[in-house]
Amino acid sequence: MTSEPDKKKPIWRRYFLWGMPVAGIAAAFAAGIIFWGGFNTAMEATNTKDFCISCHEMRDFVYEEYTGTIHDVNRSGVGAVCSDCHVPKDWTHKIIRKIKASKELYGKMVGTINTREKFEAKRVHLAMNEWERMKATDSRECRNCHDFESMMPEFQKPRARQQHLNAMTVGQTCIDCHKGIAHSDARDRADEEYLEKLETPNPAFIREIPPEYMASLERIEAKEAAEAEAEKAAKQAQHETVQAQIAAAVDAAVAEERAKANGEAAAAPASGGGSAVGPDVDWNAVAAVDLKLFYPGQASFEWVQNGKFHGGARPLTKGGDQCTTCHAKELDTIGNKIVAGGDLEPTPIPGKRGVIDATVQATHDDENLYVRLQWPDAGHNPAPFVDGGKMDPDNQIKVAMMITGTGIEMGDQVGCWASCHADNSYMPFDPGADAIAANGDVAGRLATQDTVTKYISESRTEVEVKGRRGKALGGWDKLQAAEQIEQYLADGTYLDLMRVYADGSATNGYLLEQRVVNDGEIAASASLDGGIWTVVFSRPLNSGAPGDVPLEPGQTYTVGFAIHDDFAAARFHHVTLNTSLALDDDAAFINVVKQ
Repeated sequence: MTSEPDKKKPIWRRYFLWGMPVAGIAAAFAAGIIFWGGFNTAMEATNTKDFCISCHEMRDFVYEEYTGTIHDVNRSGVGAVCSDCHVPKDWTHKIIRKIKASKELYGKMVGTINTREKFEAKRVHLAMNEWERMKATDSRECRNCHDFESMMPEFQKPRARQQHLNAMTVGQTCIDCHKGIAHSDARDRADEEYLEKLETPNPAFIREIPPEYMASLERIEAKEAAEAEAEKAAKQAQHETVQAQIAAAVDAAVAEERAKANGEAAAAPASGGGSAVGPDVDWNAVAAVDLKLFYPGQASFEWVQNGKFHGGARPLTKGGDQCTTCHAKELDTIGNKIVAGGDLEPTPIPGKRGVIDATVQATHDDENLYVRLQWPDAGHNPAPFVDGGKMDPDNQIKVAMMITGTGIEMGDQVGCWASCHADNSYMPFDPGADAIAANGDVAGRLATQDTVTKYISESRTEVEVKGRRGKALGGWDKLQAAEQIEQYLADGTYLDLMRVYADGSATNGYLLEQRVVNDGEIAASASLDGGIWTVVFSRPLNSGAPGDVPLEPGQTYTVGFAIHDDFAAARFHHVTLNTSLALDDDAAFINVVKQ
């Protein structure tokens, strides 16, 4: 009996791999590729700008804020779309982010932010969600493009260099400082305590400073030092030329007076003296230091401490940085910006200069300090808010020098800024004459009816810095007890204040609970010759009088200068940042060399 041969199995059933049909594996693989390709295509489609702005909420509220920013268009043509900042690049975190973002579909369906009013009501909440996500990941999405390893400080502004260096050292991350760079900044609408916690440095984010960064920093610092030396030499030559012109003008004036008096006029002053103050001082032998004074507007001591307004608030209040740490090389930019008008100057004076480039010379003998300031006159630009255009018609210029005493909050960091408060006269929280008069006790103690002069925070029981719950900044009416203020004066907790006026008269006093003139010893002169103002003043090194900071060898003092030019008064002056001064110490910015 014959049997039929066994029928062969279909090919897809003949071959196995690990116990599974090869064809089945191939089919599953192909299906996986198709599924993965479709899934990934759909995933990437949701990462495009066009998808993000396909709903009107994003198109009308968020996208229009992004349009035109540096992340949208720039000189290099490298743009960042929504997903570059808001969706992680790696697969795991991307999927987690997409899952979390799915609730936005629910928000779309129920119209959570479908009107401008609803969106604005939710804006701070939405912003905080992103701030917290970026903070938790050390600004991961920012660092896809901006990495400390690739930064070259020689192409950054001085302030940015310092802040990035600080960030690597203390553990800060991009979002701590860079909010509102693609959309409207909602930071000033967040609670200050929340921001304080959010922006606290994280030690886990501390980085080793890249060698490339330090090499770039050394290059730019060397370049800037060379440029500064060249500029200094040019200014010194200009200074000598101006001095010669002034001396010639003085000689000519004396000769004219002598001729009028038939030879009875006094002889011309010896070259190099130039002032009745310190007649034996040879100013030609005293090195001149460039002193740049800028226009501060309404930037008060409270303002510089408030992170909502001042990006350097944390480095100042928490990091111990001085004002000059970030701003020493950008005073022209700051002064010119503020003087033109804006948030910090609501009443600009057309034509007023943003900076004054002055020179200062300082010397001493066994008994006295001698200081000479010189700067170019700039003509008259009337103040539009004052009848006649002159706030102080009797004084075309006034000069002030302040020496920081002991125990003043951030005194060594900010210098005379410690006395500039938001509720001083002409400042944004100036209480006004009615409120001052209504507070009879304080007004009586301050002997004022309508103005609040400068004061230091120590003289108040409380000074409002943050403006929480709508509180006015400052603390003019929160006076310490008289006994406490007397103790501060005895302890040296004050700003020693010397002022010189256009006619050469001068006052010596101090700033504590208010500006006090105490008839301290001072001599001064002021003159305008050849378009250059020259102010000279002297005071004892150590008078022992209340309100006079004793100047001693081996000590470095923080000082500040202010110039009211063009008949200005109150806050409409130009000021320096913190400046160091010492006797016979070339490490100080102003080295007071003995003659």
